[in-house]
Amino acid sequence: MNPLEKFKQWHTAYTKMSTNKLPSACCLTSMSSDGYPNSRFVSLKEIIENMFVITGSLASRKGIELLANPKASLTFWWPETQQQIRIQGDASQIDHTLADTYFKGRHKEAQIVSHICQQGIEIDNITDLTSLFEKKKKEYKNADVPKPNDWSGFYIDPKRIEFMEFKSNRFHYRELYTKEQNGWSKMILQP
Repeated sequence: MNPLEKFKQWHTAYTKMSTNKLPSACCLTSMSSDGYPNSRFVSLKEIIENMFVITGSLASRKGIELLANPKASLTFWWPETQQQIRIQGDASQIDHTLADTYFKGRHKEAQIVSHICQQGIEIDNITDLTSLFEKKKKEYKNADVPKPNDWSGFYIDPKRIEFMEFKSNRFHYRELYTKEQNGWSKMILQP
């Protein structure tokens, strides 16, 4: 089986049964310039041409790190189904048209936050930023919020995908798919 098809099957099943408000949440890990991994939760937007798509600011820590070292991992954990999926792959920036589409698809308040904030930058006082947010909400009430130039996203082109089904006796079932020139190879891993 193509692991991307397996991912879609598992994701669809989880989404239908889950009470999680963010069923596409996953942990994205990038590598910082000092060699330490950085992990944070992001939302998978979709899979396009067998690549996983995430979005955000290119000026954020994740954006800077993925542009400098385009290697990433995504980890999904679904407690209701006791399934974990780990993906390792190469990151590349999505095109501007697609970034525009994703930005327009965000709710207005999220667009405003992206418009006024420099994600992860230290501030002296949250009150001033909160006031600016409220001001921009009124300003853009009946108008489109312009997409910041540094707001985009990344394709994660998977090279390895591991599926794990957790078992109460700890005899977990693990499959590792590795991309090769002619498709995917599969191996079963010990628990």
